[in-house]
Amino acid sequence: MKQIYKSDFVLLDEKLIICSTDSGLCSFGHELPNINEVKWVTGEAADQQNQKYMDEMQAYAAGELPDFNWTYDLTGTSFQLEVWEALRTIPYGTTRTYSDVADMIGRAAAVRAVGGAIGRNPVLISIPCHRVIGKNGKLTGFSSGLHLKRRLLAIEAVPYND
Repeated sequence: MKQIYKSDFVLLDEKLIICSTDSGLCSFGHELPNINEVKWVTGEAADQQNQKYMDEMQAYAAGELPDFNWTYDLTGTSFQLEVWEALRTIPYGTTRTYSDVADMIGRAAAVRAVGGAIGRNPVLISIPCHRVIGKNGKLTGFSSGLHLKRRLLAIEAVPYND
C-alpha cells in the first residue's frame, strides 16, 4: 500500500492539495490523485514532508524561483509520462504549442493525444502545462481554469493572445 502525504495549501488565492510519497511529488492541484490502495498521512507529518514543495511554490509565485529540482512519483500511462517529461523541458518564461510538444516526443501526428495527456497532468506549475498555448498564441484549456493560467504566465512575463 502506497503512503501519500497530503497537505492543503493556498497559492495565488487558490485552495490546492499537494501530495507526495517518500519517492517524490505525486500530485499538486485542486483534486486528490486517483491512486488505489493508499494510506493517507495528513496533519503535521504531511506538512513536514511537503514543506519544501510548499516553500518553493510560494517562491515561484513571488517570481523568485524559475525552476524546480524535484523528484516525482507520478502515475500515468507511458505516453502520459513521456508528455509530462517533455513539459518539464519547456523553459521558464517561454511557451510551446501542442504541436511543438508532439514534435518534442517524436509523435507529430499525436497532437490531440498530447493535449489529452497535458490535461491529465497531476502536478501544476513544476510540470508546466500552463506554458502550452494554441498555435495562434491564444490561451487554450487549462484544467485549473484560464484565470490561473493567466496568472502563472504573468508571473513568468510571458506574452499571449487572449
